[in-house]
Amino acid sequence: MAEYFYKAVTAAGKPVEGSLAGDTEKVVARQLREMALFPVYIGTARGQTAAGAAGVDVMRLLFRGRLRARDRLFFTQELSTLVSAGLPLDRALSVCGELNERPAFRALIGDVLRALKAGKPLADSLGTHPEVFSDLYINMIRAGEASGSLDVVLERLVEFERSADELRGSIISALIYPALLALVGAGSILVMMNYVIPKFAQVFTESRVPIPTPTWVLMRASDLLRAYGWMGALCAAAGAVAARYYVRTPLGRRQFDALKLKLPVAGEVFRKAETARFARTMATLVANGVPLVQSLKISRGLLNNVILSESLAVVTQGVQRGEGLAGPLQRVRVFPALAAHLLRVGEETGKLDVMFGRMADIYDSDTRAAIKRATALFEPLVILVMGLVVGTMVLSMLMAIVSINDVPL
Repeated sequence: MAEYFYKAVTAAGKPVEGSLAGDTEKVVARQLREMALFPVYIGTARGQTAAGAAGVDVMRLLFRGRLRARDRLFFTQELSTLVSAGLPLDRALSVCGELNERPAFRALIGDVLRALKAGKPLADSLGTHPEVFSDLYINMIRAGEASGSLDVVLERLVEFERSADELRGSIISALIYPALLALVGAGSILVMMNYVIPKFAQVFTESRVPIPTPTWVLMRASDLLRAYGWMGALCAAAGAVAARYYVRTPLGRRQFDALKLKLPVAGEVFRKAETARFARTMATLVANGVPLVQSLKISRGLLNNVILSESLAVVTQGVQRGEGLAGPLQRVRVFPALAAHLLRVGEETGKLDVMFGRMADIYDSDTRAAIKRATALFEPLVILVMGLVVGTMVLSMLMAIVSINDVPL
């Protein structure tokens, strides 16, 4: 039996926190409900803000100022729990502000609450912070307010934000180890070129023994790196800055996004990840009664790839002409072929939202599988390249040592 810390609210909307002993988080949640408390957070660490009943989020503690998407997820979970418990909207926002640990996000909630008390709807109040709340989020809230089903909409937004957060987390987790391998390998090569090889070069030069060609090349490369390495690093940094600014231009962004989709292995990962984002967005919007054309326009604005976004504009025009959704989507030939077939079934059965949800699940799963395959290919490739480079350097030095001792190979 473990001790769990919790944050909850009373029926009157007063926030309380404390600790309870229990076998699982569900047992503790049941105990809290028996005490007439509505649980908001339950975890094994005090001050935890977990999604559902997750453990301590170390990444959030390390990068508190950068996780806007994660903060939005926590806020949506809190608001959904409180609204479902029957609290008035202004009181629910007030409690969310009290529970939030980040001063910046707490101030944001305060701004939203002031706009709400001034007479604005919740959607318009959230719209005062477009850098945090997307068009999808705001339109979903507006649809929930108009239909009187804000609690249901918030629950779906929680599912949407959680799915997006899990996908981001899986991508980042898969890339950490290969990136670490590449960083350690590059660091090892730099140390050898800047410190180890110059020591050997001094010995070889003083011995006046003919140096093998591979060793001579390695020594010259080390000299060049030590003398002009800072210039190379400066040029690389300048090139990276120039490329970043070029990518921000419309033409540069379009060329960069087109290149990403054409990459041998990573291209499919990008395509499937964007398709999953598109499908998840459409499933959430269509299920809440947002018109199809408006849903397509919102989804287009949320995609990170210009090529796919432009293709959705063509699809939107086809829908406006009465051609349906599956046909125009298949003609643009940018999204995976299965997507159009699933949507055709959805149109024929009148369950387009269900098919969008199914499509999102399929491509979320495919994205994770593609990331695992790419990682499985990239890791040995990095090890092989680094091994060849370091092995060549070591072999070149050994050849020079053998030549000094005049030992035949």
